[in-house]
Amino acid sequence: MAEVIRMPRLSDTMAEGIIVSWNKKVGDKIKPGDVLADVETDKATMELESYNEGTLLYIGVEAGKAVKVDGILAVVGKEGEAYESLLVEVVAPAVAASDTKSANTSEKEITTAPTASTPVIDFSDERIKASPLAKKIAADKGIDISKLSGSGDGGRVIKKDIEQYTPTASKSESTPVFNFVPSTEEGFTDIPLTQMRKTIARRLGESKFSAPHFYLTMEINMDNAMAARTSINEVSPVKVSFNDMIIKAAAMALRQHPDANSSWMNDFIRRNHHIHIGSAVAMPEGLIVPVIKFADQKSLSQIATEAKSLYAKAKDKKLQPAEFSGNTFTISNLGMMDIEEFTAIINPPDSCILAVGRIKEVVIKKGDGFAVTNVMKLTLSCDHRSVDGAVGASFLQTLKKFIENPVTMLV
Repeated sequence: MAEVIRMPRLSDTMAEGIIVSWNKKVGDKIKPGDVLADVETDKATMELESYNEGTLLYIGVEAGKAVKVDGILAVVGKEGEAYESLLVEVVAPAVAASDTKSANTSEKEITTAPTASTPVIDFSDERIKASPLAKKIAADKGIDISKLSGSGDGGRVIKKDIEQYTPTASKSESTPVFNFVPSTEEGFTDIPLTQMRKTIARRLGESKFSAPHFYLTMEINMDNAMAARTSINEVSPVKVSFNDMIIKAAAMALRQHPDANSSWMNDFIRRNHHIHIGSAVAMPEGLIVPVIKFADQKSLSQIATEAKSLYAKAKDKKLQPAEFSGNTFTISNLGMMDIEEFTAIINPPDSCILAVGRIKEVVIKKGDGFAVTNVMKLTLSCDHRSVDGAVGASFLQTLKKFIENPVTMLV
C-alpha cells in the first residue's frame, strides 16, 4: 500500500525545511536507508533517509521550496499503484481547516491555502496535455512537463519536445554573482537568508537583548600547556588540539562550579548535573555547535576523537539532531584566525559561553633579565540572571589552574 512521506522535525526548533535537492526521482526504486533528499533546517543541511521500500511514485515539493513540519514530501508504493485518492484523504482535512471554500474543491484538483503546510497537488490531465511516452520520459529525466510548450496537436507535449528541452535556471535558482571590481556606479547584491541564518539571528538576538550579559577576561600562561600537548601527542592515538584541552579543562571546572553549568528557565534556574560542551563551528550557512556530551568523564584522546568526527560531519552536513543539541556550556574559539580577544553572545539555553583567543608570545621580566612566554586570553560571557560575577570569576580561576597545569586534568 502506498505511503505518504512527510517532512520530519529534524531539530527541536525546526518549523519548516527547505528541499535543497532531490537525490531520487519519480520511478526510482527506494529501500530503507536510501537518501531521498537534502533538507536545510534551521540548524544544518541534513540528509532525509527513507524508512520505506518500494517505488517513488510522487514528489510534491520542488527543490528550493520550503515545507512546514509534517507537510507532504513524497509518496512511495508499488510500481504503478494509484496514490491520488491517498493524497486527497491526507490533504482535504488541512485544506478544509485553512480555507472555508474548500468544500467546492474537487478530487481532480486540490490547492492548499497559501499558509498551509501542504504542497499544491494537481492531478488534472486536462491541464497538461502530453502523450504517455512524453510523460514517462519527462519523469525519468526529472523534467517538469508543465513548463514545456507542446508541438503536437492542440499544444500537446510529445516525445520530441522532451528530447529538445533545455532547462534554464530562473533568477532565484541562479548562482549569485559577486562583482568586487571597482565601479563608478552604485550597486549591491541581496543574499537570501538560509534557514540556519534566520535561526541564528532570532536566537542570538533573543539572547543578547533578553539575557543581561557581563564579561570576564583572564590571561592564561600557556607554556606548560604547550609542553604537555607535545608530550601527550607522542602517546595519544589521535592528535590532541589546544581546543580539546580547553574543552576538558572547562568540563572539569564546571564540575567544581555547577552554578556556571545552568540555564535560566524564567521561573527557575536549572542546574544541570551532566556536562555537555558545545564547540562552535563556522559554516558558510552560519554557525553550528556540535556537542561533546559528558565531556568531564572523557579523556583528552576521547574528546579529540569525538570532536574531529563531529567537526567533519558538520562540514559534510551529516550532523544528526542529537549531535548538535543538549549543550550546557559553549566554547567559541577564534584563536586559529589570529583573533587575540573577543566577546561571544551566549548560546541558549546555556548561561555561559567561553571565547578563546590566540596564543601569542610576550616579553616578561624574569629575574634580572627578560624572557619570552606564551599567553592566551579567555573571555567568559555570563547571563547575570543565573550566574553572578563571583561565580564566573571563580570558574575562570579554576579553569586557569587546569590549563596552566595540565597534569591535574589527568589524575
